[in-house]
Amino acid sequence: MALLLSSLIALVKFSKLPELEFEKDEAGEQKKSIFAFPRVVLGAAALFFYVGIEVIAGDTIGLYGQHLGLVNVTSLTSYVMFFMVLGYALGIALIPKYLSQERALVGSALFGILFLFGVVASSQSHGISEILWGWSGIRTLPNTVTFVAFLGFANALVWPTIWPLALEGLGKHTAQGSALLIMAIAGGAIIPLIFGKISHVSGDMQSTYLMGIICYLFILLYALRWHKIKSWDEL
Repeated sequence: MALLLSSLIALVKFSKLPELEFEKDEAGEQKKSIFAFPRVVLGAAALFFYVGIEVIAGDTIGLYGQHLGLVNVTSLTSYVMFFMVLGYALGIALIPKYLSQERALVGSALFGILFLFGVVASSQSHGISEILWGWSGIRTLPNTVTFVAFLGFANALVWPTIWPLALEGLGKHTAQGSALLIMAIAGGAIIPLIFGKISHVSGDMQSTYLMGIICYLFILLYALRWHKIKSWDEL
């Protein structure tokens, strides 16, 4: 793996790629710091929460299934990934011809909140999962675990919609803005730890999923309002 990555680095280093030329700042603005752009700073925060809840959905579903006494729990993550790929496919088909990036982001946040309530409020017995999985031969899942798998669908379009909204109009600061957004991946290391601590202390893993609502509410606010503001005074 190290040899392969080193080869890719060398390929990029010595390839004849054109230098990127960024447009000037919007309305001739001369902002020196990337933190003067609330659009990208709040976008990075939204991605921080998004990556956190994405990792929770994919990495805890197996532990949750084990907690409920299911067998072959290592395969549960693949269900989350299935719904995520389904969301990607719909995004490719619908955005931007039929659905704007803003509306896709709003829908993703609302679906995420809905599915989290489904995780907490639904039973630990079979029901909806029998309808969803039975036709394809996949073994049935408890309702609550099925809703965790649904989170993959809610998460699918968050990253590809926040990214362009956050970088719009940054001009020469686009590279710095992109770096800031990439740093938001740290949410995937921090938020799951908080989830685990709360779950361990409370002893109720099912209810702990409610903490994800904070993540989706932040994403929803960014989709509705925060991606439009150009100065901190408008916040």
